[in-house]
Amino acid sequence: TFPPTYIVVEFGFDIKTETAQWLVDKISKKRKDGGAELLVRRQPAIFGQNLTVHISANIDKLLELAEELEIRKRDKNGILREITVDEIDEFISSEKDELLTTADRQVIVKHELENIRALSHEMCILGHMECPLYEGQSIMSACLHYGIVKQIYPLHDEEVIKKLGHTWYMQFFQSPPFEDIRIYFGESIALYFQFLTFYTISLVAPTVLGFLQMFVYPGTLAFFCILNIICATLFLELWRRKCSELAFIWGTISMTSFDEPRPNFRGVMGVDAVTGKLLPQAPRFKTHLKMYCVSLPVVVVCMFGAFLVMLFSFRVEDHLRQIPNIPYWVIYIPSILYAVLIYLMNVFYRRFATFLTEWENHRTQSQFDRHRVTKLVLFEFVNNFMSLFYIAFVIQDMELLRYQLAILLIILQALNNVQEAILPLLLRHYYLKIRYIPPPRIDKDRRGSIAKLKQYGRLVELVGVKELDPDDSRISQAVSESSMEKYEDPYDDYLELFVQFGYVFLFSAVYPMAAFWAFFNNFLEIRSDAFKLCCICQRPMLRKVKDTGAWQRSFQALCALSVMTNCALLCLSPPLRSVAPDLSPVAWVLCFVFLEHLLMGLRQVLHYAIPDKPEWVRVALAKGNYQSKQALKFQVKN
Repeated sequence: TFPPTYIVVEFGFDIKTETAQWLVDKISKKRKDGGAELLVRRQPAIFGQNLTVHISANIDKLLELAEELEIRKRDKNGILREITVDEIDEFISSEKDELLTTADRQVIVKHELENIRALSHEMCILGHMECPLYEGQSIMSACLHYGIVKQIYPLHDEEVIKKLGHTWYMQFFQSPPFEDIRIYFGESIALYFQFLTFYTISLVAPTVLGFLQMFVYPGTLAFFCILNIICATLFLELWRRKCSELAFIWGTISMTSFDEPRPNFRGVMGVDAVTGKLLPQAPRFKTHLKMYCVSLPVVVVCMFGAFLVMLFSFRVEDHLRQIPNIPYWVIYIPSILYAVLIYLMNVFYRRFATFLTEWENHRTQSQFDRHRVTKLVLFEFVNNFMSLFYIAFVIQDMELLRYQLAILLIILQALNNVQEAILPLLLRHYYLKIRYIPPPRIDKDRRGSIAKLKQYGRLVELVGVKELDPDDSRISQAVSESSMEKYEDPYDDYLELFVQFGYVFLFSAVYPMAAFWAFFNNFLEIRSDAFKLCCICQRPMLRKVKDTGAWQRSFQALCALSVMTNCALLCLSPPLRSVAPDLSPVAWVLCFVFLEHLLMGLRQVLHYAIPDKPEWVRVALAKGNYQSKQALKFQVKN
C-alpha cells in the first residue's frame, strides 16, 4: 500500500509527456543519479483536472533525511537534540512511526523535492528549450517559475484540522490552543497568533484610557498620551521577553544564521566555506548592486507616487468644499475613495516588493525576509501615514485629522476582513461548483474522461508510475484543496498589525478611541485568521522561527516615532496652548524637545529594566551550555 501523501504536485495544463516523465523520474530516482528517492503515485486521469501526482516516503527514509536536516526532538531526559538513526531508542517517542509529526514529514519531503538540482549536462527543462537551467538550480523552483508545475502543496489532516477548528475559531472567549497550532502549522504561524493575542490584550489598557479621556476626564489629554506611549513601550519590551520564553520552550532559541540557501537562490554550485557542503554560490556584491542601484530608487519612486496620490485627494476635497450648496456628504467622498485606493496600492506593492526581493537574489530565507519587510514597511508607512502627517503638521486641522484617522482605520480593517475571509470563501465555493467532481462519479466517468483527454491531446502517460485506487479519499481531497488559497507565511498579517499599530499610537493625541477599534478588530481577527487557515487556505509548510525578526524592529521604530508625533500634537493642540497663551513659538518648541527627550529617556529606562530573557530561561541556557562542555570533556578523555 502507498504510505500517506505528504506532498501533492499538480502539473501545468499543457505539460508534455516527456517533461512529466522526466520530472517524475527525478523525484523517484536514486540520489546518486540526481533524484530524490521518493515514492510517487499519480491520480487517475480525470477530464478537467491537470496531471497530479502524490509524493510520499517510507519511515526509514524519513528518519534518515531528518538526521541530515538536523531536526530536533526531545530525548527521554527531556533534552532537545538532533535525531540520529543509530540512537532512535533514546528519544521519547522511540517508535519509528511516532517520532516525526505529519508536519515534519511534509517539510522533509518538500525539502527533498526542492533539492532536486540540475546536473551539468541539463541545460534546459526536457521538452522546453525556451526554459533554460544552470548547474545547481532547483528544478522544481524553475518548473514553478515557468508554469510547468502549477503548484506544490501538502494535504490537510482532515480529522486533526476539524478538531483544531472546534477548539480554536469556534470558541470565542477561550485562548487559542497555541501548542496544537504549533504542532500542526509550525512555529512561524503559532508565533504570529501568540503575537496577535498578546497585542490584543495589551490594547485593553489604551482602550480603557481612551474611554476615560473621551467621556469622563476630557481635560487629561496630555496624561493620556504619556500613558499610551508607556503602554506601547511596555508591550514591545514584554513581547521581546515572551518571545525568548516561547523560543526556549519550542527549542528554537539556539537557531543560528547558517541557513541553507533558499530554493530560488541562483548561483553556481561550489563548496560552502562554513559547512563544507556542495551548495549554490553567488557573489554578494551583485545583490548589493541590485539593491542600491535599482531597488532603492524604485522604492523611492513608489513612495513619491503614493505621496502625489495623497496630495491629489486633498486638492479634490478642498475644491469640493469651495462649491456652494453642495451636499455635506459629497465632501467626504474623496477621503473614502482615498482609503480604498490605499488598500489597492497596498495589495499591489506587496506583490511588487516580493518580486523585487526575489530578483535581488538573497541567499538565505532570513535575508530575503528582512529585505522584503524593509521595502514593505517603507512603502506602507508613506501610503498609510503620510496623509495624516500632512494634515497634522502642514494643514494643522485637528478635526480633519481625527476624521481622516477614523476613516482609514475603520475602512481599511473592514476591507482586510472581507478580502481575507469572506471573498476567498465565496470564490472557492463558486470555483468548486464549476470544477469539482464528486468522489462517487470518478470511477463511473473514468472511461469518458480518458476518451475526452485523448481527444484534446492532454492524456499524459507515465511509465513505471502506478495510479492511486479510484476510490482513494486522497483524490477528492487533493482536487478540493488544489483550489484553496495559498498561505505562504504571516507577512501580510504582520503588516496589517504594523499599520494598525501606527494608527493607534502615532496620533493617539487626537483620536483616543483608535485603541478600541483596533481591539474590536483584533478580537475578530484571531477567529477570522484561524477560520482562514483551517477552512479557506491550503496547509502551509511548517517553518521554524525564534522571534518576529525584522517586524520587532519595525514596531519599535514606530513606537519611537509615536513619542515625537504625540509630543508635537500636544504642543499644537489649542487646549494645551490656552493653558499658557503668552509662550512664544520658540518656547513651545523647547517644551516639545523637553517632553520628547523625557519620554525617550523613559523608553530607554524600560528597555534596560526589562531583561530580554526571564531568569529561568537564562539559568536553563547556562545549565545546558555547562552540560554540553562537560559532555565534550568526557568524550575527549575517552
